[in-house]
Amino acid sequence: GMERCCLGMPHGWAVPDGDLGSADPEDRGTWTGRLDFLLSCIGYCVGLGNVWRFPYRAYTNGGGAFLVPYFIMLAICGIPIFFMELSLGQFSSLGPLAVWKISPLFKGVGMGTILIVSLVAIYYNMIIAYVLFYLFASLTSDLPWQHCGNWWNTDLCLDHHVIKAGNASFPVNISNTVSPSEEYWSRYVLHIQGSSGIGDPGRIRWNLCLCLLLSWTIVYLCILKGVKSSGKVVYFTATFPYLILVMLLVRGVTLEGAWKGIKFYLTPQFDHLLSSKVWIEAALQIFYSLGVGFGGLLTFASYNTFHQNIYRDTFIVTLGNAITSILAGFAIFSVLGYMSQELGVPVNQVAKAGPGLAFVVYPQAMTMLPLSPFWSFLFFFMLLTLGLDSQVRTEGRGWWFTVLSLPGDVGCCILLLQGGMYWLVLLDDYSAGFGLMVVVITTCIVVTRVYGKRGEVGPPQDVGKSRLPALLVYNIIKYQPSEYGSYRFPAWAEALGILMGLFSCLMIPAGMVLAVLREEGTLWERIQQASRPTMDWGPSLEENRTGMYVASLAGSQSPKPLMVHMRKYGGITSYENTAIEVDREMEEEEEEESMM
Repeated sequence: GMERCCLGMPHGWAVPDGDLGSADPEDRGTWTGRLDFLLSCIGYCVGLGNVWRFPYRAYTNGGGAFLVPYFIMLAICGIPIFFMELSLGQFSSLGPLAVWKISPLFKGVGMGTILIVSLVAIYYNMIIAYVLFYLFASLTSDLPWQHCGNWWNTDLCLDHHVIKAGNASFPVNISNTVSPSEEYWSRYVLHIQGSSGIGDPGRIRWNLCLCLLLSWTIVYLCILKGVKSSGKVVYFTATFPYLILVMLLVRGVTLEGAWKGIKFYLTPQFDHLLSSKVWIEAALQIFYSLGVGFGGLLTFASYNTFHQNIYRDTFIVTLGNAITSILAGFAIFSVLGYMSQELGVPVNQVAKAGPGLAFVVYPQAMTMLPLSPFWSFLFFFMLLTLGLDSQVRTEGRGWWFTVLSLPGDVGCCILLLQGGMYWLVLLDDYSAGFGLMVVVITTCIVVTRVYGKRGEVGPPQDVGKSRLPALLVYNIIKYQPSEYGSYRFPAWAEALGILMGLFSCLMIPAGMVLAVLREEGTLWERIQQASRPTMDWGPSLEENRTGMYVASLAGSQSPKPLMVHMRKYGGITSYENTAIEVDREMEEEEEEESMM
């Protein structure tokens, strides 16, 4: 599901410094309706990955047996981290950068998050552009990828209608032929034959250019309107895909041969459960599809009131996400079963993951149905609404999004070239995988370092210390070079991808250096001071500050909490020194009084 709109952003969303700095609660605004937050989270988490990654992952990792590790990993990895991110946002009412008041030493994590989000936004928008392209192409009486014989088709093209008609007289050898939908996608939409590889990008595809422009425009409009429409658009984008999914599901299950596909999808192969690969695949799928680490969940939760019940919301969103993935699997595989029966080939030959499923296999299946343009339009409209609310919510970050989207626009230009698909695969493989894990692991460790002693935050502690690092190690060990079909990426492209992944991680040490330079004292003192929460860390409203957080907001009268702060964290930062002197005098006075 990244594997990620502010369509539902609350009032006061576009304060100039709304997300990065301003901790002024009066500026911040909260959600207007009770469902706004919940639906925003659902819209954000349920994305394209639920449709095109999960069903295939399940089918390659033991079918129905995959659901066992999937739900176990949801319980031990997904839910705790999801809950931690929501809690951080709701507790502090801060965005993904400002929240690092919890430990200024690690502010680089916030920068890393922003970098990852920017990279993902680039290629995610391109995918929405492809979806728009197909959406418009479906508005015909005859789908353009239905038959061979167009200018983009080659001699290898073989139309399934021809196979059906000719089946009785002679058996057709399908192995070295290509479906018309495959050629439509690669030779017409991508025009990939104009590029020999990632280093030879070819010319620009102008028709895709218009779709991309439209995709950016829709996203920008959603962000601008997000402030005014106060979260009502999300009522549409988060719920409408479900309506279409149910329609596609009913249509799929009633096709003949549907059971073939569903059998493939759900036949449990329990021997798979003995291999560690399946468990790790399940954890990765959970990790990416919940959208943790992108700062989106944190931002949504920061608009909640302080006492909102997010236990309930966590369970609704995480389980809703899992159930959507499973339902999508039924919708996809029932159609694949029908298709395999029509073509007379086994299901595993038609099954694919990723963009290939959405832009080649499913559209081809659509051509076999009566009313094919209608079903095709519905399918792509579902992908559009799924992709849009994940995308806009990822980008809805106030003013600096505009600054960051400038390199984004340049990046998008590469994707518009004839070899753009190679770049998209590279971005998809490297932009978020490794860096995102490092970001989430660091967040878990920091939160448990600050709160672990008092046992306030339970679950993320063990997740951060044991399970996630294991995933990270696995990710590095099982590293495989990227490929697209039979095309292998050259070494320089691999290196570029790895650098892209490492760059977001390098923000963390860079942030540490900056934080240490700001403090005073010896190096060790500086590190200790920078790793403690700042004085004003805590709930944003005075009335929610209790215990150690009492009156430690700027402008509050009592200097007393400094001592509480010191006892809690065992030290102070340089600019708090003067106040400590005052505290000492007050303590002494009190002692004298009590002696009297």
